[in-house]
Amino acid sequence: MGTPPDAVVCDSTYPQMREVDMKNQYRVEKLHTIVIGGGQAGLSVGYYLAKQGVSFLILDASNRVGDAWRNRWDSLRLFTPSQYVRLPGLPFPREKGAFPTKDQMADYVESYAAHFRLPVQSGVRVTRLAKEGDHFVVEADDLRYVANNVVVAMANYQEPSVPSFAAELDPAITQIHSHAYRNPSQLQDGGVLVVGVGNSGADIALEVAKTHPTWLAGKESGHIPFRTETFLARHVLFRIVRFVGHYILSMGTSIGRKARSKMLAQAGPLVRVKPQDLLDAGIKRVDRVSGVKDGLPVLADGSTMEVKNVIWCTGYEPGFSWINLPIFDQHGSPKQERGVVKDVAGLYFVGLHFLYAASSATVIGIGRDAAHVVKAIMARPAPRERREWQVQHVACPEVAQKASA
Repeated sequence: MGTPPDAVVCDSTYPQMREVDMKNQYRVEKLHTIVIGGGQAGLSVGYYLAKQGVSFLILDASNRVGDAWRNRWDSLRLFTPSQYVRLPGLPFPREKGAFPTKDQMADYVESYAAHFRLPVQSGVRVTRLAKEGDHFVVEADDLRYVANNVVVAMANYQEPSVPSFAAELDPAITQIHSHAYRNPSQLQDGGVLVVGVGNSGADIALEVAKTHPTWLAGKESGHIPFRTETFLARHVLFRIVRFVGHYILSMGTSIGRKARSKMLAQAGPLVRVKPQDLLDAGIKRVDRVSGVKDGLPVLADGSTMEVKNVIWCTGYEPGFSWINLPIFDQHGSPKQERGVVKDVAGLYFVGLHFLYAASSATVIGIGRDAAHVVKAIMARPAPRERREWQVQHVACPEVAQKASA
């Protein structure tokens, strides 16, 4: 596979680092650092790596930078006012107080990569990460990368999760996960059961209730006790929420360490939607879904739901099965301390939920985590025989210059 036409790579940099493994039919590229994931986490890491002037490459499975946002449901808007939407070095180009749409966010992420000329290689899905000797091997189709360091810049919500009994639903029922939901046109006429009362479930239920009889199964984990759209909320109260999520609810405080396990185990509180909004929209609240009977969803109270559509807003699995390294705990989550994997030197994570603070998986906290990880990378000595991969092979000299400005 050649370099995609939209990849931002300085070709003059790589000839000295490229080899061909004729035995395995791989094209091998050697770099100081590989970043896996070209979303906001990976681009933030790239920004700080560029300032250090080391050879690095960002690999992303999407065909276009920003697709992780574009491929969400059509009406999605951020909870964060635009003045607080900022990746390192570049503010969000919208009026203060507005809540960006998912397409505006996608365009911002794409423009960020272009502005700093970050070396993103799109359309590359990594299928294996392993360690051979003192270096990492990253494989994707006919590409093979060798690196001193690897940063997995991805959220731990990669694979849509549905209960196993979903397969028992009548095939005549349209069922879709929130990951694939775009708008109500995907649904057939008739009732809709939305399963899961996180922010996704609440937002989607409100939307489909305009055109379909709608039931919402489950119980929310609380809600923010003010309207996010008010002037006071957008310009004052959000600052307080941001401060708490960034500094108080962090691994640097006893309150944050105590709250972390609870926040990882359950959905976050409703932000924009309030429970009364659901009732006002005519949405009927029902018990959690516990199984299937005669092809229909069954609730925990034993009642059966005769609906034509089911939307699973039931979260995600980590999706890190391609990492062939002994770094996971009993829940399948990477064992790391502020993004640094102690058991495997040279491996790092950015973008995980509550990696260091409640803000870690958001545009508010990702930059701080990325800066910390890059600092750890630069403090790590490179193996002697691979030091030539480093500073003299800058990914793009103009990238480093622009990011340092």
